[in-house]
Amino acid sequence: MKKPGAFSPQARLKSFSYAFAGLGFMLRSQHNAWLHAGATIGVVAAGLAYKVRPEEWRWLFAAVTIVWVAEAVNTAFEHVCNVVSPQHHPEVEKAKDVAAGAVLIAALGAAAIGASVFAPYAIASF
Repeated sequence: MKKPGAFSPQARLKSFSYAFAGLGFMLRSQHNAWLHAGATIGVVAAGLAYKVRPEEWRWLFAAVTIVWVAEAVNTAFEHVCNVVSPQHHPEVEKAKDVAAGAVLIAALGAAAIGASVFAPYAIASF
């Protein structure tokens, strides 16, 4: 096993560049990431319009973050699967479906959190 080198600020900064490259790749290549970006913008706009309380922002940020993390992990998992098994394999397909299902679970949970935060504001505005 390769021994890690000494700590270096330059190496830490370079690791951030890899992370940003990965996020850029996800945004360029995954249509669902575009949907998540639109939903994120919508949540922030609604939160600002309704002037939600700080404790509600915490729930909204947590929900949005969980969805983005799930999408990023799913994207990475799909690409690893495609390298390991370039030809269709039913077991790899099942694994990819489960990873996509995790994103769906996160998105449904986030939608429930958003509804619980925004519903009282929406009802009060009528």
